[in-house]
Amino acid sequence: MAAQEQAKWEGKATAKLKGVRAEQVWPLLEDFCSFDKWIPTIDTCHQVEGVKGQPGLVRYCASTPLNTDDESKNSMTKWCHEKLIAIDPILRCLIYEVLENNMGIKSYIGTIKLLDDDDTFGCQIEWSFLADPVDGLSFQDLSSYLNFTLQGMAENMERALQIK
Repeated sequence: MAAQEQAKWEGKATAKLKGVRAEQVWPLLEDFCSFDKWIPTIDTCHQVEGVKGQPGLVRYCASTPLNTDDESKNSMTKWCHEKLIAIDPILRCLIYEVLENNMGIKSYIGTIKLLDDDDTFGCQIEWSFLADPVDGLSFQDLSSYLNFTLQGMAENMERALQIK
């Protein structure tokens, strides 16, 4: 009897930014190796290979736990290499893939889009994913983490742009 294949996980989170338009946010988002400036849980994010702003660029992202005295699995530095698959400055969209990592991710494709919000002076970030189930996580865990991450990212970008 053949093993039954698990279904892919598919999810999406959105965050609204007030007082800034998509064209103002795009330069922050299109810099694929600057996510440590925007995402509260990432300590480092830098280019490993490829050309800045071009598909094929690979970045390294890592997050060090706050409590390094804890010997549990949660205390280890979490890291991954991510490859920029596509970037479109007209549609203000980028697609990336998680490569090597120590978080149990086998397959993950993420899409981040910026959309103007015509009802208010602002915009919206939409972050969607398609992934294989991740060992040790539920779909809800991954979705909640993505939503938390995106809300923090939106707040940091909004704050940075309103200061300028």
